Amino acid sequence: MSLTLTQCLLATAQEPRELTDYQSGVPRWCNGCGDNAILSAVQRLCRDEKLTPEKTVFVSGIGCSSRLPHYMNTYGFHGLHGRALPLAEGVKMSRPDLHVFVSTGDGDCLSIGAAHWIHALRYNMDLTVLLHDNRIYGLTKKQVSPTSPLGTKSNTTPNGSYLAPLNPLTVTLGVQNVSFVAQAVDWIPELLYDIIAKAYRHRGFSFIRIIQRCPEFLPKMFEPWLHDPAKTLLLTHPNGLMPSAETSRIYKNQREHDPLDIHKAREIASAEDPIPVGILYENPAVPCYEDLRGAGQPRTAERIRAGLEAEFDKVTIWPEDDAAQRAA
Repeated sequence: MSLTLTQCLLATAQEPRELTDYQSGVPRWCNGCGDNAILSAVQRLCRDEKLTPEKTVFVSGIGCSSRLPHYMNTYGFHGLHGRALPLAEGVKMSRPDLHVFVSTGDGDCLSIGAAHWIHALRYNMDLTVLLHDNRIYGLTKKQVSPTSPLGTKSNTTPNGSYLAPLNPLTVTLGVQNVSFVAQAVDWIPELLYDIIAKAYRHRGFSFIRIIQRCPEFLPKMFEPWLHDPAKTLLLTHPNGLMPSAETSRIYKNQREHDPLDIHKAREIASAEDPIPVGILYENPAVPCYEDLRGAGQPRTAERIRAGLEAEFDKVTIWPEDDAAQRAA
């Protein structure tokens, strides 16, 4: 019995998935780099949610973080520096049926891509955005980034950086139409996975700042937080995160926080010590831009051909028109 294309896709979606279904190539990040933990969490999510590789897209810009699409056995787009978000928005507008993830870094998103970041928040398109924040430019070998702490010595600031760091959470929470903001750290894999899963299930622009280690250029940056669990504040709530008993035994510094309370979210977001981990804000009522614009009509061959013909007609000189012009 032959199956239609739709039936084949449905059958494929119901097949059990393994981690190997989403693995591609050998990651070339440094040993101990937090990007490895983020990749593992994302691959687990794809497996657990049974995302079909041909319906999943990972988009990135430039930087260590932006190599992630190379290691996912899905569709991917490794774009220009700072341009990951508009690329992902174009994919989502054209194909809202796809699962679209964005992998970006503190330099890629918050510096050259800052304008795209702000307006992407306003659009609130259904994207899952992973901000890999290691507080330094890693791929280009240690230049100060927007989130580098005051006094950071780098190749561009040999005497120490002069400006206080940008806080991606407080900026994000100050933008109109924001709908989901969370923070994770690479060294608590359970919560890293739970936060990414929560973000994926949110319909709207899900922004996760993931604080990650750079063992090559800032090896001591997060040592105090690694060795003292009290320096991490877990945000708990029935509508947010509920850590396991095992994690709670280690990370006892916890606070119940309602993700609907944006004022408390802004207050919590400004804290650096202890580092808040969890869902800061979630508002599912914010409309998605692709819905407002009525995007995603079926892109049949007929529609594509009609669109092309309409554009060509704007610049076509028809023989009868040319003859009429000469006669006049």
